[in-house]
Amino acid sequence: MQGPGVRLPGKTGMMTTKCTEDMNSKGEQTSPATEKVGEKKRVVVKVGSNVLTRDDGKLDVTRMSAIVDQVVWLKQHGYEVILVSSGAMACGRDELKVTRKLDSVAQRQLYSALGQVKLIGLYYDLFREYDLHVGQVLTMKESFSTRGEYLNQRACMSVMLENGVIPIVNENDTVSVTELMFTDNDELSGLIASMMDADTLIILSNVDGIFNGDPKDSQTRVIPMVNYDRDLGEYIQDTKSGFGRGGMLTKANIARKVAEEGIKVIIANGKTTNILVELATKPMETMHTEFRPNPTPTSTLKKWIAHSESFAKGRVVINDKAAEALKGHKAVSLLPVGVTAVEGDFEEGDIINVIDQQGNNIGVGRSGYSAEEARRRMGVHDVKPVIHYDYLYME
Repeated sequence: MQGPGVRLPGKTGMMTTKCTEDMNSKGEQTSPATEKVGEKKRVVVKVGSNVLTRDDGKLDVTRMSAIVDQVVWLKQHGYEVILVSSGAMACGRDELKVTRKLDSVAQRQLYSALGQVKLIGLYYDLFREYDLHVGQVLTMKESFSTRGEYLNQRACMSVMLENGVIPIVNENDTVSVTELMFTDNDELSGLIASMMDADTLIILSNVDGIFNGDPKDSQTRVIPMVNYDRDLGEYIQDTKSGFGRGGMLTKANIARKVAEEGIKVIIANGKTTNILVELATKPMETMHTEFRPNPTPTSTLKKWIAHSESFAKGRVVINDKAAEALKGHKAVSLLPVGVTAVEGDFEEGDIINVIDQQGNNIGVGRSGYSAEEARRRMGVHDVKPVIHYDYLYME
């Protein structure tokens, strides 16, 4: 009989109106935390399309200027700030009127190519008024797929921060392949926050936070704080924002994953006057939803692996006993004896997904074998793990 195929590794006060009680993973009420964002030093601020665009789809330069003023305030009060900014498409639309109809890919490529130049130029001019330097980082999902590229990006942004430069990050829509694009900049900001070991990720949208019902209903309230392991799917409508690719469900899922890695996540309204300063100085009086971080965060390597599911080169299907053991409280590695199928063509060191007998993706990790070798070792006892615990992240 096959064994499980696993191995143990070696030795908050008052809120403004329209808020509701905090919830833990069991849906129980808890007290809001008193910790302020001001106690955190490295902050990733994501500014969404609906914050930076007007109702006509054009860039809201006044709002953009206000965001810059607040980022400068954070810098002046001891924060390191990384800005993940949408808005390139809005800038591009405002620059050029095309005479023929373009498909969605051509529009994205054209307007983002035009818009990135204008967007970074505006940021340059606005920050220059405060004698602050900015640097542009255009990235793609593929650039996070290998550990080497991941570390190279981290080194780039680290040296920028060390020299007082504010990184302004956006996806390179001009060359990104649709199938390999980020869901939206929420996903990108989560990866950046994880990669840069940020203390806090602030996602600025056009809503006050996550509501416990339909935001249009006067009886619904913003949930001010939830534990990192609390599923809020029952409260969230899966609708996308007007000018962005992602909706609130995407934001909540990204927030949970990042909070599980030990990073505080805040979802707030970027159109609220001075929202970043208010969050830093008066968090208990400022409308937002905060995801309380995991007090025992994972290693930086596992943070990378946690965001690598969509980069997987293959997958292994495991038996029920192995799945049960991996989901348990003990830290275990996945052994070949618990594997029932190997799919895809991957090499040793590539990222692969772990699938249970019901077809659910329950984990992701770095393979200790090539696909060919994993197939030969399938069901075998007393050999090295398919995925060692140090390189395994359970969903």
